[in-house]
Amino acid sequence: MDTPTGAAEQYGPAALRHDFECGTDGPRVIMVGVDGSPTSEHAAAYAAGLARRQRCRLVVVFVGAPSGLVGTMYADLAVAAADANDELADQLRREVRRVAEEMGLPTTFVVRKGDPFTQLRETADHFKADMLVVGTSAQAGHRFLGSVATRLVRLGRWPVVVVP
Repeated sequence: MDTPTGAAEQYGPAALRHDFECGTDGPRVIMVGVDGSPTSEHAAAYAAGLARRQRCRLVVVFVGAPSGLVGTMYADLAVAAADANDELADQLRREVRRVAEEMGLPTTFVVRKGDPFTQLRETADHFKADMLVVGTSAQAGHRFLGSVATRLVRLGRWPVVVVP
């Protein structure tokens, strides 16, 4: 299954079916954003456990940074950054596949590029997520500009769990 601007891979039982059995009062799709940081790993573990307990689909989204202005100024640096993003995405893809099969959890892994807030919002809409899980930001500037988690909470479209 492809998302409008990224590729999605499905793992675990019922990976190709969308008629898996869900709980009667819980979420059907839980989405988690990952970036390789320790807080996003905690968020992914929390989301996987919750999805397993709720018997619902887990959508794991990796948003790679775009090369942007740096790419136009320093081509070699942009290529190195793109390679690092691709390598991290492959590493996360393997880990998601392993955990999904180990837990018997229907899981979709999505890779997107761009602004994390925008990409997570669009992916959540695309997969009709019932809940989002993200890790806290460790960057100091986010206290003033607002973190991705804060912006998702303020948007108010879904329950958002922010994991430290």
